[in-house]
Amino acid sequence: MSSQPPPFETHVVDNQVPPFGGRDLWQDDLVLQQAVVREGAAFFSAELRHYGTLAGGDLYRAGFDANRQRPQLRTHDAQGHRIDTVDFHPAYHQLMATAKTHGVAGLSWHRPRPGGHVARAALSYLHHQAEAGTSCPLTMTHAAVPVLRQEPALADWADKAAAPFYDPRDLPISDKVGITLGMGMTEKQGGSDVRGNTTTATPLAADGEYSLVGHKWFFSAPMSDGWLVLAQAPGGLTCLLMPRRLPCGRRNAFHLMRLKDKLGDWANASSEVEFCGAWARRVGEEGRGVATIIEMVMFTRLDCMLGAAAEMRMALAQALHHARHRRTFGKRLVEHALMANVLADLTIESEAATSLAMRVARAVDAAPTQPAEAAFARIATAIGKFWVCKRVPAFVNEAQECLGGAGYVEESMLPRLYRQAPLNSIWEGSGNVQCLDALRALAREPRALQALLDELQQAEGQGGAYDAALEALRVQLAAGEVAEADARSLVARLAVLLQAAVLRKAGSPLAEAFVQSRVARSGGVYGQLPADLPFAGILARALPA
Repeated sequence: MSSQPPPFETHVVDNQVPPFGGRDLWQDDLVLQQAVVREGAAFFSAELRHYGTLAGGDLYRAGFDANRQRPQLRTHDAQGHRIDTVDFHPAYHQLMATAKTHGVAGLSWHRPRPGGHVARAALSYLHHQAEAGTSCPLTMTHAAVPVLRQEPALADWADKAAAPFYDPRDLPISDKVGITLGMGMTEKQGGSDVRGNTTTATPLAADGEYSLVGHKWFFSAPMSDGWLVLAQAPGGLTCLLMPRRLPCGRRNAFHLMRLKDKLGDWANASSEVEFCGAWARRVGEEGRGVATIIEMVMFTRLDCMLGAAAEMRMALAQALHHARHRRTFGKRLVEHALMANVLADLTIESEAATSLAMRVARAVDAAPTQPAEAAFARIATAIGKFWVCKRVPAFVNEAQECLGGAGYVEESMLPRLYRQAPLNSIWEGSGNVQCLDALRALAREPRALQALLDELQQAEGQGGAYDAALEALRVQLAAGEVAEADARSLVARLAVLLQAAVLRKAGSPLAEAFVQSRVARSGGVYGQLPADLPFAGILARALPA
């Protein structure tokens, strides 16, 4: 018999890139390691190292399964009883259980110590790289804890939300040691202007208890154990906690109408809901709903920034991994000067995003005891959330292009990242909302303005483009109120200067390349770095070979 291959075997498979999975996302990420130490969370390094192996291994693989089979709504059982249940792929529960157990949703609350919020931010950043959809219920659970702690009667809810336990069973919280929480804000008539909400909260006989009637157009994480919602009480817009199960064990009076058919975020369920006299407990004062929930919003906006930075990081790692193994025109992709320019530019962008997000996490961590850090967190969260989240879609698309057609098919992670990329700029206040919030802080909160200037001024003194841009900014701010139509231009300039300042103060070897490419001249497409920059050194910093 002939040993020759059959005539229809027309090719040998070669020049293929090995699978990405199985990497250690902590050990790979020198920028994150340095940021954790710099921002005060070195105590937690061993735990972060462990989670990095999980996120790059088991969780990375589970993320593909959790997105391949989307959640399914079951409104009724076989006998016709209303059950309002969402079924998930088992990988979703694996992701949630691992994250909750390791503190992604509660480390900073159940183990309070300096650096706790920075460590929790790093855990969230690592987890988001493996699977972004589960970050939604994890973020809301984490952010709800300080709101619930405002009410002594809800201490059990706050403690179980922070606890490192995951229990997906549909039971009253008295039967569970760990719970998850969601939110219900957006109604059919609008999202950002929550004061226009029409859901009503009618007081019941017991103090602090209400009956809810209304419709929420976007009701996040519908299999949570409870939700923080806004509704119109007699005294005005009020924050309330609505549980899935009543204390007696009966289902609360709400109906899940449908699951939202979203662009991305496929592993996570989002729904539309009707409140049909649902029982809820007031959180905070009646009529002070926005003021009550505002602390939650700060934490969720920080996580939007962290998620955006994490998506950049994973897209960069995928692109660089591919370019180091794929050969074209006689050499590896990464050895082509123009490709190296693109990858180096993405590396600089990713490092700036991660470094800023972790700096804001440190401000959040210190805010309860340091007024200057609280003021900085107030304005830097809005600035960073606007800018970092806006940069992700173009970033991920550029990473896709590094892979060519391979970056456009689902075997690659890049299509999932691209679908996810616009989400964080929309969630928790769109770009315009962030810019208007920043303008308000600059105009009405002298401490926030001073904290921002102090941060920027710590990085000046070397002359050149940074110092010139900072002086121009001072002149503009001293001139008085900025026109609303110019808000995006101002906040974008603030964001770039803030990233440059964070990189300089961190002693990053990429700081001056950032200043040259972002401060000295406006952006544009990636890959326009000066040709004399040390591309190989920049890429070596980004991802171990």
